[in-house]
Amino acid sequence: MPTNRLLVKEKVATYVNLLLEAAVNEGGQERVLDVRDQLETVLSIWRGNADLRDALANPAYSPEQRGGLAANVFEGVDPLVKSVIAVMAERGDLGKLSAVASSFEEASEEKLGVCVVDVTTVVALDDELRTVITEKLSKDLGKGVVLREHIDASILGGIIMSTHGKRIDASVASQLEHTRNVLTESNDGGEC
Repeated sequence: MPTNRLLVKEKVATYVNLLLEAAVNEGGQERVLDVRDQLETVLSIWRGNADLRDALANPAYSPEQRGGLAANVFEGVDPLVKSVIAVMAERGDLGKLSAVASSFEEASEEKLGVCVVDVTTVVALDDELRTVITEKLSKDLGKGVVLREHIDASILGGIIMSTHGKRIDASVASQLEHTRNVLTESNDGGEC
């Protein structure tokens, strides 16, 4: 049976608007960003578990059983996100989860008037560096910036920043990899 794209868009928008308005009403920007993070976690679990996807799409289960299963699987997830996931499972809409997460990201940034930037470093940012990065990015992007900080010792040093599919990798690990590639290409060319 063909899928009506307009209907799918409307369903996704309904889930996104429900989540966004509830999160804003419950706690403003901080709550919205928490819901955004939780959606990413749920999406990661969903994508990484074929058995879960199969079970929640199984037509042998009633809608109530699928909703209950989703609620049980995502027991530790934010109650707001869990309730929407359960409704999506009941209605057979979990295949739209990626679209919901992506649309929520866009809609939340638009509603809050900010851009969320993931920043990865080896050690936690201090307040001074956090302020410098936030002000610079805010000026460059033309809107407020919210940093989501991550620590990853594997980058050895430097910083990685990403937002909206764009990435700036100024990590020591990537610089070493680039240097190794340049040296390898130089040696493959013959003379040394």
